[in-house]
Amino acid sequence: MPFDPPSAVLRTAGADGWTLVEPLSYVGERDRFVVPAGFRTDLATVPRPVLWLVPRSGRYTLAAVLHDWLCTVGIRTRAVTSRQADGIFRRVMREAGVPVLLRWLMWTGVRWGALADAERRPGWWISAPGVLAVSLLAAPLVLPSVVLVPGLLVYAAAERLVSGADWGRPWSRAARRPPDDEAAGHD
Repeated sequence: MPFDPPSAVLRTAGADGWTLVEPLSYVGERDRFVVPAGFRTDLATVPRPVLWLVPRSGRYTLAAVLHDWLCTVGIRTRAVTSRQADGIFRRVMREAGVPVLLRWLMWTGVRWGALADAERRPGWWISAPGVLAVSLLAAPLVLPSVVLVPGLLVYAAAERLVSGADWGRPWSRAARRPPDDEAAGHD
């Protein structure tokens, strides 16, 4: 793999963020990039409804860190265009052994993301036919999860209503504290 080191040392930086502890160098056949220590990333930016299909990390983690850097610093310094950043992402995933369908799905996702970002939008239409083709082919995989999420939210709300559960935050410390009976070991 053309990364040096071949793994990244990351430190958590908030709920959905990571900070690169050591520089990460990528040396490909045509490109060389160094992501500096201290760079903040969210790894693979994946919408919640499709996390079951594409987790935030995997074989593509280093490619995702490089892609985040290319989409911020690389575009801002004109080292790459948005389209080039996304193409490099797909190529680096291939070099990392990411399965072909997954890397094309991820490339399609970042191209859709580029359309939604004014700084990354220029040149989007050049790749639009490929993005649309992969999107149509992937629809049977992705659409059920998009349809499923509202149903799960309705189910969760109904469950809370029926059970009389508190509408507080289930992740708060108070919600995790057992009732006095359980704390004392009584049934």
